[in-house]
Amino acid sequence: MSAITKEWIFKAEGDYRSADALLHQIEIPEVDTACFHCQQCAEKYVKAFLTEHGIDFPRYHDLVRLLELCLTVDASFENIRDQLRRLENYGVIIRYPGLTVPLEMAQEAFENASRVRKFIKKKLRTK
Repeated sequence: MSAITKEWIFKAEGDYRSADALLHQIEIPEVDTACFHCQQCAEKYVKAFLTEHGIDFPRYHDLVRLLELCLTVDASFENIRDQLRRLENYGVIIRYPGLTVPLEMAQEAFENASRVRKFIKKKLRTK
């Protein structure tokens, strides 16, 4: 595994731990910020996969567009389309006033990020 791929994973794991802490390890969960970290975790894992496969990608946060690039290498990425689609809006929209996420949706975001994380970690180990 390349050094830059490892760096993407390191950063993704930081987002994953942050989301977990914000949802599960404090008295009053910080749901909006946790959702942002869930999206960032998934995005960075997708970018780690693309990096490891030598695929250049634009600097955007559109998870479904990034997924399309992954599909050029591995058709099984279709299995995480729904999770990525559900996490998509947490990258930008959630950071501004006008949208508040209920705790149940934040828990779902964490589960989706967990599924994406597990799926891509397995893919990166088998390369």
